[in-house]
Amino acid sequence: MANHLRFVGRTVMVQNGNVEAAYGVLNRILAQDGVADAVRRSRYYEKPCRARRRRAFEACRRVYCAEMSRRIAFVARSSRQDPWLGC
Repeated sequence: MANHLRFVGRTVMVQNGNVEAAYGVLNRILAQDGVADAVRRSRYYEKPCRARRRRAFEACRRVYCAEMSRRIAFVARSSRQDPWLGC
C-alpha cells in the first residue's frame, strides 16, 4: 500500500491541456523526493568509501539544518517578550 500512496503522490493531472505546467509540477515533486538526484547518482559507479562519505555528509547536513531551523523558529517566535522594554 505504501508504494501505491507514493505513486498517487507523484501523479499530476494536466488541466486545460497545459502540459508544460504539469511537467514543471512533476519535476518539482520528483526533486523534493530526491528521485532526480538518485538517478543522476546511479548513472555512474560510486565507490563504497565515497558513498559512505556522501551519506555521512547528508546526515550531518540534515542535523545542522534541523537545528538551525529550530533556533530560527525560537528566535522568531511571536510570543517572545521584548527584552528591552524601555528603549
